[in-house]
Amino acid sequence: MAELQQLRVQEAVDSMVKSLERENIRKMQGLMFRCSANCCEDSQASMQQVHQCIERCHAPLAQAQALVTTELEKFQDRLARCTMHCNDKAKDSIDAGSKELQVKRQLESCVTKCVDDHMHLIPTMTKKMKESLLSIGK
Repeated sequence: MAELQQLRVQEAVDSMVKSLERENIRKMQGLMFRCSANCCEDSQASMQQVHQCIERCHAPLAQAQALVTTELEKFQDRLARCTMHCNDKAKDSIDAGSKELQVKRQLESCVTKCVDDHMHLIPTMTKKMKESLLSIGK
């Protein structure tokens, strides 16, 4: 993928992740740590009970992190498939005898379209993740 296009996607995804971390994940981390501290306050509990309590406290955060990771991987896979399609089209054009400069322009145009299309998906993906994170946090 062209460096400029890659940078556009990276900056948009970084911005989304920072927003999710600041607005959702961080609150969940605070809850997890306070919950875990409460587990340790129970002097009557066995070591195993305290450990299980801490695990229960950590579960929502682990679920949230897994959700974000999965969504980002799906997004990256879709973008990669789109750019691979562009590469295949470029290879086919070269095999058919097209001029290299023309093929290069077609490839750049195709990759730019992939990036543009996927940039438009980010707000919807962000909204979906925030809704999912809110339901996990309850």
